[in-house]
Amino acid sequence: MRILLVGEFSRLHNSLKEGLIVLGHEVQIIGTGDDFKKFPVDFSISSKIISSFYLFRIINKITKKILKINLEEIERGIRFKKLLPKLKGYDVVQLINSDAIESTPKFQEKLYRKLFSQNHKNFLLICGDETPIIEILLKNNLKYSVLTPLFENSENKKYYNYTLKYTTNPYKSLFNFLKENCDGFFASDLDYKIPLEQTDIHFTLIPNPINTDKISFIPIEDTTKIIIFHGINKFTGVKKGSPIFSEALELIQNKYAEKVEIIIANSISYDEFTKLQNRSMIVLDQIYCFDQGYNALEAMAKGKAVFTGAESEFYDYYNLQEIVAINALPDINYLFEKLSYLIENPEEIKKIGQNARTFIEKEHDYIKIAEKYIENWKL
Repeated sequence: MRILLVGEFSRLHNSLKEGLIVLGHEVQIIGTGDDFKKFPVDFSISSKIISSFYLFRIINKITKKILKINLEEIERGIRFKKLLPKLKGYDVVQLINSDAIESTPKFQEKLYRKLFSQNHKNFLLICGDETPIIEILLKNNLKYSVLTPLFENSENKKYYNYTLKYTTNPYKSLFNFLKENCDGFFASDLDYKIPLEQTDIHFTLIPNPINTDKISFIPIEDTTKIIIFHGINKFTGVKKGSPIFSEALELIQNKYAEKVEIIIANSISYDEFTKLQNRSMIVLDQIYCFDQGYNALEAMAKGKAVFTGAESEFYDYYNLQEIVAINALPDINYLFEKLSYLIENPEEIKKIGQNARTFIEKEHDYIKIAEKYIENWKL
């Protein structure tokens, strides 16, 4: 099969591509590389002009503030449009998000319409902020969600511009277009499955693919100093609970200054992020979730003890008996106690890390996941 993957925000599509290639398929990715993360793509539509020249950046700031027009978004759409003649004859086109091109909603709808018309089947993967997800989360009927910090403090609204845009009419219209024109929908984990079950959207849950051939298990040999890693994203830190992790880490630093090394990575490229994470034993990922996001899964594949979503719903869904990750709750004292226990019992870190690797190999292996996508694309 010839497969076009549109958009990349986490390395999900890159890992899926690697699995599909092993299975003998031809695969290309088109996208921006997602800003500072710099994920690899085959066709780049990232802004080259507006983002590269100081004068244009100043003009863009003015147009965004006064006219509500983002020139970078328009440039990305134009770059995609110029590539459309090359994007023909694919058996499958899969979008990673309704905003996969990262242009204006109306422009994207036109581009999708043309893209779909010159290829065979079209699918939408729901693995992040998305119109039906945010609409359900705004009902605030779950234990917690990425919107919890907003519900608790309205001043946090400034951190939710990207998230809440999906509930505006232009993005609703874009999603409705995709709802009517896609052949199928997928969810990547329980944080999307659970809210989607409150909608009329028929979807299939396919877990995130993790390249377990490329990501090696890293044995922990020296525990004289416990290394803790916390990666912060300037755009999503609040909704992922980074401020709470940071306060817990301050307590840990004060109590275990001689026993721990704390690494903080703030909005760095994926390659730099990976190098720093590799050195760690404990990884603090995110709080307001039931299941693991992509960074957490990659850390688990390396054998790290990861603080992330690991609620009872997750353990029940995968029928797990062993601890594969530490459920991170929005409670500083709880996090401090859990971290303290691991620092004082480093053998537990090793045990959880080994369990995590076994779980990833069983449930997230990139080739097995690629096979699931192929199976569902053919339905």
